[in-house]
Amino acid sequence: MRVIVADDAVLLREGIVRLMQEAGFDVVAQAGDADDLMRKVRAHRPDVAIVDVRMPPDNTDDGLRAARLIRSELPETSVLVLSQYIEEEYAIGLLEGNAEGVGYLLKDRVSDVDRFTDAVRRVAQGGSVLDPEVVNRLVGRRREAGPLDDLSPREREVLAAMAEGRSNSAIAEQMVVTERAVEKHVTSIFSKLGLGLASEDHRRVLAVLAFLND
Repeated sequence: MRVIVADDAVLLREGIVRLMQEAGFDVVAQAGDADDLMRKVRAHRPDVAIVDVRMPPDNTDDGLRAARLIRSELPETSVLVLSQYIEEEYAIGLLEGNAEGVGYLLKDRVSDVDRFTDAVRRVAQGGSVLDPEVVNRLVGRRREAGPLDDLSPREREVLAAMAEGRSNSAIAEQMVVTERAVEKHVTSIFSKLGLGLASEDHRRVLAVLAFLND
């Protein structure tokens, strides 16, 4: 799997590159600013770009804007955006148009190597990953009635875990239930949200979009 890593913090970037290489990824390029990132993505067309939200030249949301441009211009390249702080509007804005092959994580998650590399693989395969802290914020906020109202509390819990990018087996482990029980909840979620006649991965992404839009 071919990866580009973009972050203006050299030590963090080099750390992620080494982590990726040790996990078996092929890091084809590094970038320290958004303009260099776009040049290298266009040249190498990697499977996934790991991108810091805030990078030069403006040091605002340059990385986020580059990530959106990558998904628009090169949809075969997935993006995993890293942020120092929880910024819900960035996460929602990144995923709400098309959550396939998109992820948003806090930089702290990099230290959990297995989970981080799993997130990279998941977005590269067309899935979506949302940081647990952002999921908690979204679950806890006040909202109007929406399509998720028909879900049971247990199904909401499963959907929140799906939004984090967890597999059925990981959800089962987290909830201390069987994987078969999780599969039944997932099937019920798809049914209640009217998500039929599509692949499992695509329906999971659509369910996450429903979660974000609710």
